[in-house]
Amino acid sequence: MELQKPRGTRDFLFEEMKERKFVENTMRKVFETYGYQEIKTPIFEDLSLFTLKSGEGIIEEIYHFQDKGGRDLALRPELTAPVARIYLNQLQKAPKPIKMYYFGSCFRYERPQAGRFRQFWQLGCELIGGKSPDCEAEIIALAAQCLEELKLDDYQIHLGNLGILRGILSQDGVSADQQDQIMAIVDKGDVEELEKLLEDLKLDKKSKEILLELIGMQGHRETINDVKKIITGYPDALKSLKELEELLIMLEAFGFTNYIVNLGIARGLDYYTGTVFEIYVEGLGAQKQISGGGTYNLIEVFGGEKVESTGFAFGFDRVMESLKIQNTNTPIKSRVEVFVAPISSETKLNAFKIAQNLRKNGIATDVELVGRKLKKILSFADNSGARFVVLVGARDLENGEVTLKDMESGKQEQIPLETVAEILLNRINEPNNV
Repeated sequence: MELQKPRGTRDFLFEEMKERKFVENTMRKVFETYGYQEIKTPIFEDLSLFTLKSGEGIIEEIYHFQDKGGRDLALRPELTAPVARIYLNQLQKAPKPIKMYYFGSCFRYERPQAGRFRQFWQLGCELIGGKSPDCEAEIIALAAQCLEELKLDDYQIHLGNLGILRGILSQDGVSADQQDQIMAIVDKGDVEELEKLLEDLKLDKKSKEILLELIGMQGHRETINDVKKIITGYPDALKSLKELEELLIMLEAFGFTNYIVNLGIARGLDYYTGTVFEIYVEGLGAQKQISGGGTYNLIEVFGGEKVESTGFAFGFDRVMESLKIQNTNTPIKSRVEVFVAPISSETKLNAFKIAQNLRKNGIATDVELVGRKLKKILSFADNSGARFVVLVGARDLENGEVTLKDMESGKQEQIPLETVAEILLNRINEPNNV
């Protein structure tokens, strides 16, 4: 029997893991620079957590099971719902706003295809108890800074406000459930299906024309004035447009102006209340969205008080694919800085002592453990990316020395055994070696 990884999953080997770790750590640093603290939630949760948020239909899309106690559980398909649960369980009395970020794997039972896997990773954040549009501006600026730090080019941040479309529909007496249907189709981008639904709902002709025009509108700040002319006579929609305009002003204060106003962004869930945004990278084709977020009141859906939350998540795997497509080089450190090589079996124990001394001084160090000849040891050390090799010979040890070999220049020199860690730290931290 040949053992294989499960369908829709992947293995990540050494070099790929270094790249993923670099990207993860770069993003973590940005989140923490903005005052966010990391949380962790279980990989599995009560099934009801996700059916309450997304409806019973999600059961067909996720991994769910009964445990030995007969409890209905599910592998988490996303991390927003677990964050809301954490708030309800432990953070309701905490001072607000609460800033949290997370990184973890999620699972969906769907047909694997390019850019979509059954196990995938999300890195995102939630700001609970903030004020719109202040918190939305900060979160969008945070997302943009993550991508700037990674030197990712050709990304677009599209943003809109659901209240504009919902304000028009509410004024025409469209129920909340029907609005959710409309929003779900707008989210899919299927104009033909949308026209049919609006016809079936007997939406006012003027409102229908306005709605269809709005979802096709994209632009910069000037788009606000264009929209204002179209929705005159819809006070709730105008109020939401004013909120969007305030968001754009605040974004500029945060130093971010590279946005696209896009009123075709929608969410088919009624707990989304206002601002929504998505980030696209065109080179990814059909799976071009690498992030999505917005403002919502999910906590009330779970039986808590009405608390506004703003958050977003990067599809971490799609970010990695974007960097790969754009040939963005991530600076990857070598596995080790130093390789310690005993020249003979008699100096092996001394080599172990030297390696441990270097490690305790914070120097990434490997040591020969297989008993190879010197030529093969040097070849292995070179392949490991070690910048220096410490050669441990009996004659050198008698003189209180070891031989230090620079693997880039090929130069060798004798250095005192007692200062080997100090010398290597200085060499490694020299500007041309950093």
